[in-house]
Amino acid sequence: MQFATVQPIIARPDLPVITDEEAAALARATVNLFRAWGLTDAEARTLLGDMAQRTWARWKTGDIGRIDRDLRARMAILMGVHKALRHLFTEPARGYAWIRKSSEAFGGRSALDVMLRGEITDLIDLRAYLDAERGAW
Repeated sequence: MQFATVQPIIARPDLPVITDEEAAALARATVNLFRAWGLTDAEARTLLGDMAQRTWARWKTGDIGRIDRDLRARMAILMGVHKALRHLFTEPARGYAWIRKSSEAFGGRSALDVMLRGEITDLIDLRAYLDAERGAW
């Protein structure tokens, strides 16, 4: 019996890395975005991967600590959602409000409901949906 050779996974040095400084800026922007979206602390913490309550409280005061890779990715995706909404809605307030509006595209749930399932893939799926809506595909 002959087995197929498994090819090693090659690192992707061409993909950008979010630096510590960029991650801190993302964290500050995320706090501001969540204020604009009118999120509760519990909603914000869920979107950030079940962030600890004390950590979120510190973030809101500007005390940003170490940010791991998963959290950096979540914030980058959320900023992509924000960017897509800014392209779709000329009035920022409409985009902010859209997050909570029910949609047939999501089976009557809101975009926030979709994201609050808590998985990073939920954020990715919403971002992909918005990109398709604005014609990025």
